[in-house]
This record gives sequence, structure tokens and C-alpha cells, in this order.
Amino acid sequence: MFRLTAFPLRTFLALLLGACLMALSAPAANASSRIKDIVDVEGIRDNMLVGYGLVVGLNGTGDTLRNTPFTQQSLTGMLERLGVNTRGTNMKTENVAAVMVSANLPAFSTQGSRIDVTVSALGDATNLQGGVLLVTPLMGADGQVYAVAQGSLATGGFSATGEAASVVRGVPTNGRIANGAIVEREIDFALDDLRTLRLSLRNPDLTTAQRIATAINTYLGTPTARADNSSIVEISVPSSYRGGVVALLTEIEQLRVQPDLIARVVIDEASGVIVMGQDVRVSKVAIAQGNLTISVSETPQVSQPSPFSTQGDTVVVPRTDVNVDEEEGKQLGIIDGSISLKELVDGLNTLGVSPRDMITILQAIKSSGALQADIEVM
Repeated sequence: MFRLTAFPLRTFLALLLGACLMALSAPAANASSRIKDIVDVEGIRDNMLVGYGLVVGLNGTGDTLRNTPFTQQSLTGMLERLGVNTRGTNMKTENVAAVMVSANLPAFSTQGSRIDVTVSALGDATNLQGGVLLVTPLMGADGQVYAVAQGSLATGGFSATGEAASVVRGVPTNGRIANGAIVEREIDFALDDLRTLRLSLRNPDLTTAQRIATAINTYLGTPTARADNSSIVEISVPSSYRGGVVALLTEIEQLRVQPDLIARVVIDEASGVIVMGQDVRVSKVAIAQGNLTISVSETPQVSQPSPFSTQGDTVVVPRTDVNVDEEEGKQLGIIDGSISLKELVDGLNTLGVSPRDMITILQAIKSSGALQADIEVM
């Protein structure tokens, strides 16, 4: 049961005014972004690591040693280090696989901390499920060992094979070990000793870079930031923040700016996906879309002689049916100038245009000079 409550007129007007103010202020708040979400601080980055190792414990799904000699050589060398001599013997095990191990070393990772690793088959192994990675050194681009990986693999795919059929789901030759590597060497980076900070925009844009510099200068009250180009905003660390760069970055990252983007249309012709930015505009243009479809169908018929006839043969008589569809009713449509993204999409949908035909139309509009945006074909 519902109960109606009478509100005083003054209370009702106050609630209505509050709702209108929230509605007007919500888009502006949602449109802005924090500086930390659109820039990277130069020097604070991940470092890529890679290593070569062996996965053991596979259920007959490992490398075939006669086809992958590097697996046999690695297995022989590992066993020799453990005091087992296998040189000259013909090993036929299929429970071992040679793998490449990769990982990202986050910035400021300390010695003894753990990171995730990805393991990928290098030979002809068919499934790494249930395998265990043996101790594998992970090296950086300078050839130094920064972490050591070991552990049980977790694969996202599986494979099942029988005598007459097989099923493969996902990629069973690729796995992951959560917290599978221990950091052995730290990368020194004295952040607090910096006198100049450089912010790198993830989507380079001159307008966005200038807005970031203006927001920082307004907050700090001094002209310490300037936009060098569309990608870099340089900040001179104020004297009050010397030795406290972390505190400066913490305050700057929370500032909000409105990013500015280039009008762009991204097209993936393989899947028919179209993504258009909100600033895409189209000048006045006329569009006609239609296809000529010709279908040919063959329906052969069998002709036989009459029963008990002594003459005549059984023959196949061809029957061909040709249909031509010119899609009549398709008319020339006019799209008014300076229309928005929503109006453009609504207009093309009104013409009954499929996504793949829309790709061709957008490219044609761009060629005519009526599309005020860049087209990027993936």
C-alpha cells in the first residue's frame, strides 16, 4: 500500500532546484579526468624481463625430443648439474617442455617481493596443463638477472584428444604463475632527488598539455609547469617540495582537467567495427546506397525413358534460374551540414545501412572532403 505525503510548496521547489543543479553539474564532473589517469611520470615505469626454462610433470603432452633438440640439450645440462649423466642415452620422455618465461618488473620493486610471470611453450608441446616450471633466471635488457621464477602453471585453455576426434579450447600452450617470481635485484631511482619532473601524455595533444600546465600552475600558485610539446609537460619542483617529490606528485595527480581529442573514426574492416569520436562532423552531402545482387541457382532434373521402352537413355537435364535484385526503392539521402555524431549515425541507420556498408560510405565521405575527421583503418 502506498501513502501519499503532502509536501509544502517551498520544500518541493527546493528539492526541484537541487535536482536541476545536480543534473547540470553531473556532466561537467564526469567529463573531466584526473591528471594521473592521462599522464605517466617519466622514470616511473615497468621493466620487461625474459628467461628460458623447462616445465616438467606434463602428462605426455610435452616436447618430442627428436623434433626439439634444444629441449633435449637443456634437459641433459640440467641433469648433469644435479649429478645425473645422461649423455649418449636416447631419452624418449614427453613430460618435459622448453618454455619462454616473461614478466614485468614494476617500478620501485624491492628485493624479495613477488611478481607474476607468463609461460609460453617454445617447442611442439601440445598442453602445459599440470606442469611445474623449474628455477628460471629472468634477465633484463642489460643481461643482468633481476628475478628468479618457479612454480605450478595455471592454464586458461585445455585440450582433449581421442582416436577419432579432438577438442581444443583456448590456448593450452600458454600459462601463468601468480606471484611466480622473486625479485633478486632492485632498480635504483632516486625520485626525491629530482629537480625537474616530466609528465608524458598517453594521448598526445597540445590543448590537453596546456590545460594540464595551467591546472598545475593555478594549484601551486607559481608558474612552475609548462607544456614543451603535445606529449611532455615539464614541472620545476618548487623549493617547498625539495625532498618531497612524492607529496608533490600526490597532489598534482588529483587535479582534474578536460582532455581534448582529435576527431577520429577508427575502422576495423575485418570485424566491421566502427568507433567514432564525439567531435566528428560531416558537411552537407548526399548519399545513395544500393547493391546489385545476382543469384544463380541450379536445379538439375533427371529424364528417363518410358517403362518397358527399348529406346532412350536416362539423362540429366540442367535447369538454371537467374534472379537479378537491384534493390529498388533505395533513394538518394541528403545529410545536412555540420551534423553531430548522433545525427550522422541516425541518418545512416535510416538509410538501412549495414556496418560494413557504413565503412565504405564513411571512406567515400572522407574522399569527398565532407568528413571533418581522420580515418584510421586497423
